[in-house]
Amino acid sequence: MLTIHAADLVLTGDRQRPPVPGGAVLVDGRECAAVGPYEELVADHPTARVRRWPGLLAPGLVNPYGPELLEHAYHPDPREADDLGTEPITGDALAALPLSEARWRASARRGVQRMLAYGTVAVAGDLRRPAVVDAVYRAGLTVEQRFGAPTGPPRLDPLTGRSLEEAILLPLPLVGMDATFAVFDVPDEAALAERGAGTCVATVIAGRLVHRRR
Repeated sequence: MLTIHAADLVLTGDRQRPPVPGGAVLVDGRECAAVGPYEELVADHPTARVRRWPGLLAPGLVNPYGPELLEHAYHPDPREADDLGTEPITGDALAALPLSEARWRASARRGVQRMLAYGTVAVAGDLRRPAVVDAVYRAGLTVEQRFGAPTGPPRLDPLTGRSLEEAILLPLPLVGMDATFAVFDVPDEAALAERGAGTCVATVIAGRLVHRRR
């Protein structure tokens, strides 16, 4: 099935391909079939399903804190909020928790879902816990190498302290490549830098809508 993802602005992430106001990405299955003005794509493919998003569509992001956020932190279940709160638990508090492999698996799934809500399509760093590796790959995230530990405390927002150019995995795909991108409810790149990736309203990995803000 063909799907057109339309936004007010499409940022390609490639200096050779300028931004497209009123742009869209045409997705065929898992692949990118075209990137261009919405009006042109919908005229050429009138039977395609259309998803309209507010703000800007951009390449998906890489979170450099894969092990720190998924293997060295516990993401509480909402039912545990009264006792554990809602933020990731680390350090001595984590060491004091009796965590079975089943709880690690559930934590990893919740952690991955939180990452997807920030437009994350890949994590960097070596993942060693099988439950975490399984959760990451089931969600469709890729695992990238990193050469040295990232600076600062682990953050869910990949844009904290980084520009969009530094944080993207790859520019928007060319025709025939996996359709992977994110949509942020901001008017332009400057607003995205100011407000961060928490403005994400949708994340698409290989043509699959893996996160949508309710």
